[in-house]
Amino acid sequence: MKKIKYFGIIFFMIPVFITSAAKAERISVKSGRLNVRSGPGSKFEILWQTEKYYPFEVVEQKLNWVHVKDFEGYEGWVYKPLLCKEKTVVVKVGKCNVRKGPGKNFSVLFNAEKGTPFIVVGSEKGWLKVRHSDGDSGWIKGSLLW
Repeated sequence: MKKIKYFGIIFFMIPVFITSAAKAERISVKSGRLNVRSGPGSKFEILWQTEKYYPFEVVEQKLNWVHVKDFEGYEGWVYKPLLCKEKTVVVKVGKCNVRKGPGKNFSVLFNAEKGTPFIVVGSEKGWLKVRHSDGDSGWIKGSLLW
């Protein structure tokens, strides 16, 4: 009888795990600016625009449109052919230092504001080496990024 109970619990938990895994998929803007819309189609209202490398979490898909959520929890729809699966991140704090190397002992090259997206090109000891679409690159502490 215990086996049946455990099987039942596991069986009914599978959809929860599958749904969670699907929601965890990350995608990002392939190039240029991207319109985030209120629905799955080009006739829907533009809610906001994002730039190259901006990351999203996938909520669901309808044909060539993807329902996405950003690091602040805002949701909208984006056109799938304009997306890629590159590993990208966005600054989630007010402002952060972008450094010459992976550590606080390295000099600051420039500052990045909240919402600035980067592509990840390396990692070391909790730090990510990132590059912005304008070519600027450096290291940011991973905990400051989403």
